[in-house]
Amino acid sequence: MNARLTSRGAATKRRIVQGAAMLMREQGAAETNLDQVLQVTATSKSQLFHYFPDGRTGLLLAVTDFEAEQAMEAQRPYIDDLSTIESWTAWRDAVVRHYVELGQRCPMGALTSELGTSSPEARRAVSDLFDRWEGALMAGVQSLLVAGLVPADVPVRDTARCILTAIQGGVVMLRATDRVSYLKTALDAALRPILGASVAA
Repeated sequence: MNARLTSRGAATKRRIVQGAAMLMREQGAAETNLDQVLQVTATSKSQLFHYFPDGRTGLLLAVTDFEAEQAMEAQRPYIDDLSTIESWTAWRDAVVRHYVELGQRCPMGALTSELGTSSPEARRAVSDLFDRWEGALMAGVQSLLVAGLVPADVPVRDTARCILTAIQGGVVMLRATDRVSYLKTALDAALRPILGASVAA
């Protein structure tokens, strides 16, 4: 649909998505209704349904895509070039900082929970995010291998998946307890095969 939108239309749609995302971050997806979105974004009901004919479901999916991109954006510029120990360390700090700022509110978790595990669109958005994330981590591990900065027997895909899984598990614990120590410990343990003593204590 974006390809057929005028620049003004694309801006309106983006404003609706960003406003809805802000509300859902503050109060949760389940607690956010369309009337609140209309008020916050100064949008009419006819406008909202023009861009999101499926109503709430369509908007939730658009916000899920938006939040997936924000999850990657929070890791930039480091995630785009993990070719040095320094860039990995800076990336690790950016990840922890991002989830500490979010606290108990994890937009992707709330959105996918609201949409349900049976939603193929929600599963696609999450799968795409994790595929992109894993790919970037794999490229980083491979760069360290080529540069001779890590042992030659470090498995690229397995290491990337362990790091990504450590983040997701740590975030679940952070949301449940409001303790960032779980995320830090899990992430540092997953990074140790490639960063060794360079990871934070």
